[in-house]
Formats: sequence, C-alpha cells, structure tokens
Amino acid sequence: MSQYANANDSEPEATRRTASDAESSRASRGWWDRNADDYQREHGAFLGDDRFVWGPEGLDEADAALLGPAADLKGRRVLEIGAGAAQCSRWLAAQGALPVALDLSHRQLQHALRIAAEAGGAPVELVEADAGALPFRDGSFDLVCSAYGALPFVADPVRVLREVRRVLRPGGRFVFSVTHPLRWAFPDEPGPEGLSVAASYFDRTPYVEQDESGRAVYVEHHRTLGDRVRDVVAAGFRLVDLVEPEWPDWNTQEWGGWSPLRGHLIPGTAIFVCTADAAQRP
Repeated sequence: MSQYANANDSEPEATRRTASDAESSRASRGWWDRNADDYQREHGAFLGDDRFVWGPEGLDEADAALLGPAADLKGRRVLEIGAGAAQCSRWLAAQGALPVALDLSHRQLQHALRIAAEAGGAPVELVEADAGALPFRDGSFDLVCSAYGALPFVADPVRVLREVRRVLRPGGRFVFSVTHPLRWAFPDEPGPEGLSVAASYFDRTPYVEQDESGRAVYVEHHRTLGDRVRDVVAAGFRLVDLVEPEWPDWNTQEWGGWSPLRGHLIPGTAIFVCTADAAQRP
C-alpha cells in the first residue's frame, strides 16, 4: 500500500492490523529518518526545491490557488504540517508569506537545510514536532497546509485536526491532501493489475509493515471519504471544497501505485479545503 516504498528497505512483512497512535508515530519517525535520503533523491526533481505540489498528479498551488490568490499570501503566517524538505514552504516564502515548516522527521528537515544552503538563501523556519501536539499558541497562523503530511499516518486524525484548529485564527483556511480513500480498495500497482478491486473500501484496518519481531516500521491509516468529512467537521472546520485532481497529459511518471494509466481512470488524491469558522469551534 505504501506509495513511499523503497527498494533499499529490508523486506518487512506487510499486514493489516491495528496500530495505536504512539506506535504509528514511532514508526513514521523511524521510517522517514531512514528513507529521507532515498525519497528526496527519487522524487526531489519532481517536487522541486521551491514548488508547491499537492500530490503525484502534479497539481501545483501556483495554478490551483487553494490557499487563496498568491498575491494575498504576502505577510500571512502559514504553518506547513508534514513539510518534509520544506519545498512547499519555500514556495510560500517566495510569495511573501511567513511559513513555518513542521515535520516529525529530523532527517527530512536536514534536507530542508541542505536545499536552502545549496540555493544560497536563508532557510525557512523549521520545527521538529508531532502534528498531534503542535508547539504553538492558539490562533498563531493565518493559514495551515499539508501536502500528504501527517494525516495519512496517524491513528487519531481528529486529534491532529483539532490541534490545527487551535493554532489557526478564526476565519483562517486549512488545506490538506491525502491518498484518495477509493484507492484503498485497489492493489497499489501502477499497471493493469491495479485496476481491479481487491479489498473492501470499508475495511479501515491500518496497513502495517513490521519487522521480524512484529514491531511496526511503517503504518498508514485508511479513512473513507465520509470519515474524512466527519473528522473535519468534528474538529470545528467547515468543508468548503473537495478537490480530486485529474491526471494531466504532461505527467508521464509513475510514483508507487500512481501512474497515467490509473490516473486517467480513478482518483489518486483528495484535497480538503476547510475554513476555521468561529461559530464551529469544537
């Protein structure tokens, strides 16, 4: 299931089983610290050093403007959750925003420092922390964003969403992308073998890769589309748009189970556009 699988990994056992929030967080930190180098080497050119890409389809924030018009970003304080090497935050900074890039993985943030040093510019503000316990005061940010960061990997997404709601000012916008829930019913294969339903869409049992001792080394959690909507509302947000990017003709790459073949037939990414209305605080 993991779109992030790496050929250099030892061969963990793939299974479906429960995984607690603590186990999921520990597995995610370890996995990204071990695999950040290979991930950036394999996908860095596609992601760019200062580009804001919402998912493997290549939908660019410069075109989509899901956070609002680029001209309106100037001076806005923006939190990026699950920032990786902070590519999105660097794009935001280039628009005049004041981004903070937060990630669980120390090694991913080291890549953010590397890219900044290679570019010869000042790095954006970096914070190493868990998205379920954000180290910021209430109402600290005008906008929050997350491109495949944190939410696919946490057992309790409402806890993360409530933290986001807490640090976002009333009227602020939160936009996040995740694997489209429909994809969980299909094999994670880019070719024709990935076009036939192989599992129940309603089976919410997490996907876990574990070592020989049974310790989780990678965890990904499935939520149905309805679950995601209910999570957003339970955290005090109003859902204002749900974007399902179509696969563009220019994008010929394969990324895990994402490919032009599948992308022209079924959605691969879901992007939730939410506002923190004061009347809906949880």
